[in-house]
Amino acid sequence: MSIDKRKALVLLSVVVAAAIIGGIVLNAYSTANAQTTINGEKYWNCGVGWATGDMSAEMRGWSRGGMRGRGCCGFIEVSEEFKENVINIAENDTDVQNLLNEGYNITEVRPIIKTIVEGDGSVVMKATSAIVMLEKDTTSHAIVKVDVENAKVTEMVILTKTVIEKP
Repeated sequence: MSIDKRKALVLLSVVVAAAIIGGIVLNAYSTANAQTTINGEKYWNCGVGWATGDMSAEMRGWSRGGMRGRGCCGFIEVSEEFKENVINIAENDTDVQNLLNEGYNITEVRPIIKTIVEGDGSVVMKATSAIVMLEKDTTSHAIVKVDVENAKVTEMVILTKTVIEKP
């Protein structure tokens, strides 16, 4: 039995596409519950991610790596001072101001931790940037990346949910 090369290539392409889509879906479900609440305080585990498509690596999760290795951070408690600083930077951006005027509310601030191993082997960790989560009526969400060191918003992703009911 011989298979036409064209048919074989199409079949192989379908299998590869299915594998890629399956991996994206599994990753989205595996990282969906990465938030832990202890005594009413929210902490973020490693590997937090969203299957939103066109986001930078840092906005998909904890700075390249998540639970798979580099960037794993365990439980992080964020001070009110850090949150206020990040929120002030975000609120000074005109695009974020427009979202707030449209009815969005800031719901969370998530730090992005940068870990550096110095020449002498010492390890330095610093929150160089953060993710600000905004929500409007549970149907619209915005994810804003804030560069804390340069005091500016560097990226924004807006997600909206549209429900279409069919008769």
